[in-house]
Amino acid sequence: MSCSSALDCFIKNYLKSYQDTLSEFPRYYPLGEDSICIQGTFDANRDEIVFWQPVKRDNAADFSNVEHALNIQLHQDIHAFYGQYFSAPLPFTASFGDGELIQAWNQADFENLQQNVIGHLIMKQKLKQPSTWFIGVTGDDDQMLTVNNDDGSVWIEIPGQKQSTQIAPSLTEFLQQLSPLIKPPVKPIEETEIVADHPGILQRIKTMWQSLRGKQ
Repeated sequence: MSCSSALDCFIKNYLKSYQDTLSEFPRYYPLGEDSICIQGTFDANRDEIVFWQPVKRDNAADFSNVEHALNIQLHQDIHAFYGQYFSAPLPFTASFGDGELIQAWNQADFENLQQNVIGHLIMKQKLKQPSTWFIGVTGDDDQMLTVNNDDGSVWIEIPGQKQSTQIAPSLTEFLQQLSPLIKPPVKPIEETEIVADHPGILQRIKTMWQSLRGKQ
């Protein structure tokens, strides 16, 4: 199975779990950011929760601009993982714990995501550490889930450190380990010192980077 197919399967199971358990779509706080994912009407001026579902893109996006900017060849799975869908973060549970997968909420969010991947890769270069790119976070706020760009393996990583614990030899096998986690939506806390480009999970990673930069 490919990474694309594994992501398709997880998202299909994610939606089915909500329908089977709650007979509704997942809920999310978009913080005024519109998206094709939103089900029903949306008013950007009202800070309300929305129903949503992942929507597959008509034309897949890629990270070729990131590769060009950094003169690097990224593992092919990054295009499959981030370029297929518009989606809110996807909570999951697994043998190693709970977490959330990052996805792009809309096109502007995807572009912010690309910039943050660039920032992460530059940070790894400055620290003289192997190149990695993030796919999510764990239940521990200090840990993120990253992919080793050389071989595509998935690890737990703490910002500023090398990857510490391998979870799966590939992103495909990692996604196959996950089960959807149904939980109430939590309104993201906007950090005053950082503009919240992404409503939620990516903001947590950016906050960790901000803390790391302050220690350099």
